[in-house]
Amino acid sequence: MKNAKMPTSDSYQDYLIEALKDKIHAAAYLTAHLEDDDPQPGLLELALSNVFEALGEPNMSADDAKLHLEKLDALLSPEGSATIYGLASWLKALGLKLTVAVDAGDEENSANVAELAEVGNV
Repeated sequence: MKNAKMPTSDSYQDYLIEALKDKIHAAAYLTAHLEDDDPQPGLLELALSNVFEALGEPNMSADDAKLHLEKLDALLSPEGSATIYGLASWLKALGLKLTVAVDAGDEENSANVAELAEVGNV
């Protein structure tokens, strides 16, 4: 028994990033964060960073990735983040919601766009 090895498991972060490589899943994940009734500071930025790690980094040069992340930092300053959540709240009062959807021009996932509506309405 002394030499028995415990099985290791993948980290949740690794699992999450792998799941977010599916654009339908990434869109639903971001929509869930935008719909949060009690948004926590930094969670939207973390969610967007996770999606960027899954979808952006593998498809961009290091220089492009750096510029894209700089834009995200500027967008999600404390004032910017409050504006995004404020817009979501404003829309909710009208019976609308802010959502993220897969670009219809994305051939790989265009056939699955209807799935997003199902995921977002669960």
